Amino acid sequence: MDTRIFDYAYWPNFDKKIDILAQLSPEKWSFGSNTDNSILKNYISHTFLKLKDEYDKEVDPEEKKRIIYEDDKLACFNTGLFTSTYEPIYALFYINSVPGKQKWKFSDFKTEYQLTLIGVPVLPRRANYFTNPSDLVFDTNREIIPQWHHIINNPENFNRIPEQVRLGSNYQTVIEGAIKLAQKKIEANYRLAVPQYYKGKIQLLIPLCLIDRNRADLALVVTKSEEPKCYLGHTCLPLDWAYNNARLIARPDSDWLQP
Repeated sequence: MDTRIFDYAYWPNFDKKIDILAQLSPEKWSFGSNTDNSILKNYISHTFLKLKDEYDKEVDPEEKKRIIYEDDKLACFNTGLFTSTYEPIYALFYINSVPGKQKWKFSDFKTEYQLTLIGVPVLPRRANYFTNPSDLVFDTNREIIPQWHHIINNPENFNRIPEQVRLGSNYQTVIEGAIKLAQKKIEANYRLAVPQYYKGKIQLLIPLCLIDRNRADLALVVTKSEEPKCYLGHTCLPLDWAYNNARLIARPDSDWLQP
């Protein structure tokens, strides 16, 4: 979780408020058997940073709709989440009355109906992660060219590979085979390539099944290249990291990437 959201506002009882949001927008927000809502905390903090970045870049005041301010009394942003009845959920802030602290103080998560009741005339837009929907779908006509030096020679990345594979002398061959298998699987089911947002770019996450052909061990991060037309495989991510990145855009609709 990026803690810069706490520089913007004071969040009293943050964990409790996040738990309320998890109940408002029910899905699995923790990894494994945990109940810490770590996925949701990561989602909220990075969604806010994306919205703040978009707001700061807008020149025309009429276009500043990512974070809404009303008479310097309240502020709100669109979480991008929905209730079980598909009502958008917003984060509401009021001026912090404590001098010398953050300007804003978090109040509550509100629906569109609730914000209208308190007189918010314009509702903020969701974060915008992509402009070209085709970037979200893997082009099976392009091959994947891995960055082997980074994947294998970087100790941190190499240690992400399962020990059973690392200890073998043919680990590169195993990874190459997993990449080829993943491409064949994606040809049969395009949803296996899951989009993620990272440092201002849309990338795709490709399942690498290194031990069991039916169970992913890592996610290969690929970015589309136009010259030449291919995908560049940058690095391999643990599945929990990959899920956090993917969840910023939407809940992954894939069996292999689940919390």
